[in-house]
This record gives sequence, C-alpha cells and structure tokens, in this order.
Amino acid sequence: MSARVELIDPATAEGAQAKFFEATEGFRGRIPNSARAWAHIPHIAKLQLAFTAALQREGAGGVLTCKIKEMCIIKTSQINTCNY
Repeated sequence: MSARVELIDPATAEGAQAKFFEATEGFRGRIPNSARAWAHIPHIAKLQLAFTAALQREGAGGVLTCKIKEMCIIKTSQINTCNY
C-alpha cells in the first residue's frame, strides 16, 4: 500500500519546506514521515509542530510523563495496525 499523500524528501526541499524540516529536526531530533506529509502546507505545519512538541514533552502543563505518552503512541499504532 502506498501513501495517500506523497511524502516530501527533506533532501530536496526548498524555501518554507526546508525551514520546516530544519525546525522539525531541531524540535524532535529527526524528521518523521508525518512531518514529510505536513510539509505540503509548511506555514500551517509550523503551528502544528509547536503544538505537537508541547504535547509530547513534559512541563507543558500536562501530568503524564514522556514515557507514558510514548507508550500511548505505540499502543495506538498497534491497535490501528500501523506498520511502524
């Protein structure tokens, strides 16, 4: 099964897309496939990046640890039969 939205290659990105990938790597330490899909709309994706980073990190007003949050992500992926 192929992706419904074509994933943008960070190596060939230019302009706003390249800046978005740079910010994503800075925030998350990597560029996940979700960011490669969001790069189609980089100006909106920049807002989503900050929101996601706040949700996944501790100290943003939440009560769950990062470990619990990651376990929720993994379990949700498993339930939805994601490949990774």
